[in-house]
Amino acid sequence: MPKGRESGMPEMEYWESFFQPECMLRQLGLSESTRSLVEFGCGYGTFTIPAGKIISGTVHALDIDPELTDLTIARARAAGLFNVEQQVRDFVAHGSGLDDESVDFAILFNILHLEDPLGLLIESKRVVRPGGRVAIIHWRDDISTPRGPSLAIRPSLNQCRQWAESVNLRYDRTEQFTGCDYHWGLLMSKQ
Repeated sequence: MPKGRESGMPEMEYWESFFQPECMLRQLGLSESTRSLVEFGCGYGTFTIPAGKIISGTVHALDIDPELTDLTIARARAAGLFNVEQQVRDFVAHGSGLDDESVDFAILFNILHLEDPLGLLIESKRVVRPGGRVAIIHWRDDISTPRGPSLAIRPSLNQCRQWAESVNLRYDRTEQFTGCDYHWGLLMSKQ
C-alpha cells in the first residue's frame, strides 16, 4: 500500500515530544461518556493510548503501516487497555471499513495534508453518529516548525474549517493548546 505524501514518521520519542495528548483530547471534548472513537492514522499510538484511557468504549486505530498498527496495539496492551482495536487500512483510498453512524468521535490529527482531504472528512462524517464530533489538529501553516509536512502542503485552520463545512459538518470551536505551540485544533460536529 502506498503512503500519503510526506507521511514519514520520525523517531517515536521525538514525535511524542510535540504533544500533550490527553490534555489536547480533553480540550477537544473527548470524555468518559464517549462510547467509541475512530482515529485516522494512529501512527505510534500517541493519541490512541490516551483516548483508550479516557473513553468508555472502543477505539478503532487505523493506519496504512502494519508496523505502526502492531506497535500501537502492543503499547495499548502494555498499558492494560483492551478497548483498542487496530486495523491496517488505506483509508484514503478505501475508507475506514466502519459502519455508517457507528462511532461518537473521529480524530483527524496531522493528516489533512494527505491526498483527498475532502474524502477523509466525508468518511469521518459518514461514520460519526448524529451529534457526534470530528476533531482536527494540524501543524500550523504560518510558522516554521521542527517537524511536519512542508509549509506548501499544510492546510490552514481556515481551509480545514471550510472543507469540513462544505461536507456539512458544523463548526463548534477552535482550540489553541497550551504548551503545544506548533498546532491548532478544530472541533466540528455532525447534525
